[in-house]
Formats: sequence, structure tokens, C-alpha cells
Amino acid sequence: MATDSSFIDHVCDQAGLGAQLSHRKMFGEYALYLEGKVVAFACDNSLFLKPTEAGRALLKREPDALPYPQAKPHFRIDDALDDPPLLRRLLQATAEQLPLPKPKRQKVTAATAPAPLGSR
Repeated sequence: MATDSSFIDHVCDQAGLGAQLSHRKMFGEYALYLEGKVVAFACDNSLFLKPTEAGRALLKREPDALPYPQAKPHFRIDDALDDPPLLRRLLQATAEQLPLPKPKRQKVTAATAPAPLGSR
């Protein structure tokens, strides 16, 4: 079952982070981004927080749910949707501990490729 866009809207409203929190649809589900970092996934209308020490400290438990097959365990945090300050802290603390994504390599096309040595 794919995640409804209304669920994503609810998560973003509850987090109260405005434009800082964005999302991208992927295979019928969503990835949530904070500060350019994927901090959570929305799958089957449930919210899964990436596992970090900060998340573990705030939730006082271990990651125990799989957002999709073959995924590492994440924190399922549907209960935090009823506690906006906790949801905001969880997302912010997770973003602080995650590294920035690696820059994507630029594709080389004929227009951007350097000219051959003998053609100048």
C-alpha cells in the first residue's frame, strides 16, 4: 500500500519545520529531508526515523521496524505525530547526526566535455 499525500501533509504540519522539511516521492512512498539529509521515510502511512544515537536517546528504545524489505531497522514513530515538539526534536536531532549526502557526479556530455588536445 502506498503512502497517501495527505499523510505526508499531516507529518509536515505536525513537525512545524516549514520549508526546512521537504519530501520526495519514491516508488509510491516518501523520503523526508531536513537540511538536505534524508531523516525519515513514510511507508504504508507510517513514519520511520533513521536510526541514530540521538534518536535512541530521545525515544529510549532500539530501532525495531523495517520501512521496506531489506532495510535496516528504523524507529517507527507514528506515536510522535501526536506530540509535535517531540517529532520536531527527533527530526532535528537525527539531521544533526547524519552526514551530508555525497555530491552527485556531473554527467559528461558532448557540450560539457573538454575538447580533444589537438583540436584547439
